[in-house]
Amino acid sequence: MKLPKFWSNRLALIAISLIVSLSAFAQVTVNGLVLDSGHEPIIGASVFVKGTQTGTATDIDGRFSIKVPSPTSTLVISYLGCLPAEVKANDPALATGIVLRENSEVLEEVLVIGYGSVKKSDATGSVTAIKPDESNMGSKVTVQDALVGKIAGVNVVSSSGAPGSGSTVRIRSGASLSASNDPLFVIDGVPVDNSTIEGGTNILAGINPNDIETFTVLKDASATAIYGSRASNGVIVITTKRGGEHLNVSYQGNFSISHTAKRLKVLSADEFRAFVPTVTGVPADAVYGTTSTDWQDEIYRTAFGTEHNVSVSGTYRQLSSPYRVSVGYTNQDGVVKTNNYQRFSAGLAVNPQFFDKHLTFNLNVKFSYERNALVDNAVVGDALRYDPTRPVHDGAPNQPGAGYFIWKNGANPMAIQTNNPVAEINLRDEINKITRTIGNIQAIYKIHGLEDLRLNGNFGFDVLRSKYNLDVPQYSVMTYTGYKKDGTGITESGVQDKRNFLIDLYADYNHKWNQKHDFSAMVGYGWQHFWKRYNNEQYTNNSFDENGNPLTNFIPEESRSKRHYET
Repeated sequence: MKLPKFWSNRLALIAISLIVSLSAFAQVTVNGLVLDSGHEPIIGASVFVKGTQTGTATDIDGRFSIKVPSPTSTLVISYLGCLPAEVKANDPALATGIVLRENSEVLEEVLVIGYGSVKKSDATGSVTAIKPDESNMGSKVTVQDALVGKIAGVNVVSSSGAPGSGSTVRIRSGASLSASNDPLFVIDGVPVDNSTIEGGTNILAGINPNDIETFTVLKDASATAIYGSRASNGVIVITTKRGGEHLNVSYQGNFSISHTAKRLKVLSADEFRAFVPTVTGVPADAVYGTTSTDWQDEIYRTAFGTEHNVSVSGTYRQLSSPYRVSVGYTNQDGVVKTNNYQRFSAGLAVNPQFFDKHLTFNLNVKFSYERNALVDNAVVGDALRYDPTRPVHDGAPNQPGAGYFIWKNGANPMAIQTNNPVAEINLRDEINKITRTIGNIQAIYKIHGLEDLRLNGNFGFDVLRSKYNLDVPQYSVMTYTGYKKDGTGITESGVQDKRNFLIDLYADYNHKWNQKHDFSAMVGYGWQHFWKRYNNEQYTNNSFDENGNPLTNFIPEESRSKRHYET
């Protein structure tokens, strides 16, 4: 009996579905072993089914197990520093071990390791180099952002979510209980001061990540041998970009939107009123507010950011001089209201060569200006703890609270209380401005007739000035919980100067013969001087008279608190 066309199509679809389902269940489990050129197990090698996202990694014994659609599926096996291999899932060699060959191009890669450079195959210590443009395509506001999750053994933990904020960087964990565990940062041959900036949040924020060519991380004792005890926690060498052979004009820009992905769930106003009376010790006549305030909504916002980078690079033929000029601008709002970070940066790199390329000059100069509108990190915790039945605003500007709700004992503000988080944001004006210029000029001369001998001179500098201003008007809740605890306003300003000068003079000899043997030696002298000075002034700021009228700040000498130090 011939079935109607409608039923024939139905049965055909059912048959196809059954075949697809059966093939899905017919996956094959493949076990294998991955070895290096010395037939030692490779830990952490990647194994993927070609053309799919299905993959796994080898264990501590170099073994793996993966499910493939069929015995003829192709597996792609790869590992850093080795050439990838492709094998069929039914290849018998998987059981005895797939040997990955070393990538000779990677081993010939030149690494910058302090005084000079070496081939990766000749490096005696643990050295890792990455190019941020290739490894991290996301938004990178600071240098530390480009390192997050990119190098094994290097942990980067942000100190806060504020834009431009610093991060804690640890190489192979910390080594000291009392001293600093921060690594040493070297920018174009200039080791920089890792100490904090007054009012600032990140000593490296002025370096535009878009100008960075490579990061080289020295993880072990070889770093200490080069830079001394200050490198006991490892070294991160930053090399910035230089000019190329052909004219290249580049623009890179992005626009970002940030928001709080997840918030802590706290009691609503109604839940708070119902729960508090059940807590032991709460008076039966406790009075609650009549409003409903979500304090997290009051302090958070959707933040917008933008970044623009323009660079021009090429070579000036008459002097065989590669060059690169760059400018960048970053403007990033924080998810906490009033928090904002701006940075303007400019860079110049010129590398002329003379005397048939026997004399080379490397000139690198980086300038940056940062403006950081800060917020007190305590505001996040205060928003979680504050009474949701209380209003944001309450009272006049010339009364305790300066127009915002404040806890009182009768008519007197309480010194022990949680600050109104919205008042903390709007009444605390905290600005940090940082100007920085860092650079170096390096001369390299290959002796005529003895080109294996090179004379090197490196002269570097790092000049930084930080201006910090804090203004809290009188009657603010913060002036009752801190400072004089009587409502007296405060204005604080500070200027910090840092200067870092460097001279490195050394000669190195490197000779190779018979394509097998290498001999190298180096002798030199290094000098570096760090200098810093700090001035701080703190004085009262009474912004209103008894009628609520603004006052011009008259700062008598006796009301000022001054600090000054120089090292």
